[in-house]
Amino acid sequence: MDILLVASAFNSLSQRVYAELSDHGHRVDVVLASHGPDAVRAAVREVRPELIVAPMLKSALPEDVWQEHTCLVVHPGPPGDRGPSSLDWAIAEEASEWGVTVLQAEAAMDAGDIWADGSFPVPPAGKGDVYRGEASDAAAAAVLQAVRRYADGSFKPRPQSDPGTRVVWRDFFRQEQRRIDWDNDDTATVLRKLRGADSQPGVLDELCGREVFLHGGHPEDRLRGQPGELLATRSGALCRATRDGAVWIPELRPRKNSGDPAPFRRPAASVLASFPAPPGSGPGMPGSNDRPYWLPEIAVPLELPPNRTTWSDIRYRQRDDIGFLHFSFPSGAMSTNHCRRLLAAYRYALTRSTSVLVLGGARDFFSNGIHLNVIEASSDPAGESWTNLVAMNDLVEAVLRTTDRLVVAALGGNAAAGGVMLALAADEVWCRTGSVLNPHYRNMGLYGSEYWTYSLPRRVGAETAERLTSEALPVSAATAERIGLVDRLVPVPSQQFTGEVERLAAEVAGDPDLARRITAKATALHADELQRPLAEYRRSELARMRAVFFDPQAPYHELRSAFVRKNPTGSARPLAARGGAG
Repeated sequence: MDILLVASAFNSLSQRVYAELSDHGHRVDVVLASHGPDAVRAAVREVRPELIVAPMLKSALPEDVWQEHTCLVVHPGPPGDRGPSSLDWAIAEEASEWGVTVLQAEAAMDAGDIWADGSFPVPPAGKGDVYRGEASDAAAAAVLQAVRRYADGSFKPRPQSDPGTRVVWRDFFRQEQRRIDWDNDDTATVLRKLRGADSQPGVLDELCGREVFLHGGHPEDRLRGQPGELLATRSGALCRATRDGAVWIPELRPRKNSGDPAPFRRPAASVLASFPAPPGSGPGMPGSNDRPYWLPEIAVPLELPPNRTTWSDIRYRQRDDIGFLHFSFPSGAMSTNHCRRLLAAYRYALTRSTSVLVLGGARDFFSNGIHLNVIEASSDPAGESWTNLVAMNDLVEAVLRTTDRLVVAALGGNAAAGGVMLALAADEVWCRTGSVLNPHYRNMGLYGSEYWTYSLPRRVGAETAERLTSEALPVSAATAERIGLVDRLVPVPSQQFTGEVERLAAEVAGDPDLARRITAKATALHADELQRPLAEYRRSELARMRAVFFDPQAPYHELRSAFVRKNPTGSARPLAARGGAG
């Protein structure tokens, strides 16, 4: 069928629905509702779709559109649930199970007939993580079922007025309900409020006399202080005391009307470093570095004891002959600091006696490449872009040059741009079936780096590599496996991914052919270097990227700023071409 996707943003769920509908042979086009109702009407006239699907909407479809066309809207709540903050309420009320519903659009919000629905468990994770994991799995399955039913022509959608459907209206979840009472809320309550607002809209709070939004929350088992007191920093995060413990907060976002020139999410310690120091903090230079000088930086070892409950974005553990280097960065963005710390951890992992090394393996994002928010906040965005990219290249090169063990990249969630190329530097790429890959840089006006001109054609061939990077379309995990981007699909829910990766890694470590494969790595790399040295790929790619970074007229700068600041830009049609069965 010809299907038009209407979405307020081409976010993770919209991309997944696009990719999976395309995998099923449908011809799919996309229009952004954020560009206004006229853009939606124009797309409908141009595409003349047989069906309209709205995976993610923040505004109503034009009345004339849903009256003249069947429009299926994805609502992140169970049948009968209505309102704009469904998943927020599920987390706030500690629901053990939640659902998604595919509704037919009509005048009343979320009140249309039901074409399909599904349920999912709600884990103790951030809202964005649950949305991209369990909720996305249920939503994608429900959309595919609804489309099949529509194509069949015999299915009659179920009215919500049926006796078996309990209608519940849930109001918009406001900041007053998210607010943390540091004197009285226990750690579990604080964590629930933080997780329920992550990644959007965050929890509005006050630090050093300034209003900020808090993003992310993780428990701390040892540090203690007066409720609300800032205790320490670690790798860009802040530790803050609760009445019975403490929590780590990885990111802050200044309010847009605060006068802060960078009112968007970025590492919490760097935001706090730009604030005036509290009275009695002693001499120092606020804003002179990426962390507040008046708080201690308290590190933890890469190999944490099993009895510790604390936050760390990079961890190493070993099980028999297998090393696991886990990393998890907010939104999958990797700043210069992230890249350098991960490289140091990788080098540490190489000192351990293992035959298999697994990179990633956690749920949610694998990596989305360089950290555009940190770059945009820099006083020298061009220079920071370059420094960040060089650090990312150093990390990827270290993986490419590892010849004494088998390296596996385990993608529990989405990956894009340099993050995909980091995965491709490994010997094997394992991918959870719900993941979406964007192996391209074009949408940010960039040529690309991270040795993509070596790794991508090596896996998929020159012709497919050219198509992937020029069309700039999202790729489902299934398609990624079919074309050679991915070696193994891991068909498990997000919560089971880490355990399943452990099991699969044990199988690889026990393979009698493993030693031969490791020996062959060095031979293959030597042969590739004779044909064209890795250093030449790096020089060529970085030369093109440097020319863009330091050209103030390059589209990259405007595209980056619009992306980070969430300003509309460009066309209402975000895709270069339609997807199809091929």
